[in-house]
Amino acid sequence: MKIIELDITGCKYLDEVHEKIRRAFNFPEWYGKNWDALFDLLRSECDADKVIIKGEKTLPDDFAPQIDIMHKTFELAIRFAKESGLKEFKYEVID
Repeated sequence: MKIIELDITGCKYLDEVHEKIRRAFNFPEWYGKNWDALFDLLRSECDADKVIIKGEKTLPDDFAPQIDIMHKTFELAIRFAKESGLKEFKYEVID
């Protein structure tokens, strides 16, 4: 079982969150650092069985809408995989 751990503890800027995403998933340098790019690469490049997200509670309060979008992006990618017969993964938020 392949598990990817995404630790966003202490990020101060959204760009930091995306850089940690890029590194955790081993996405290419050209990763667009936006939610559409994340969705695209989750569909095509994610070979994880499970993604564990850590550190959300350490982020500034104004990150809440962006974290909500991140969760929706993961959920959309999972639904897309299921509907398309592609490999599915699960994600879990722990703090």
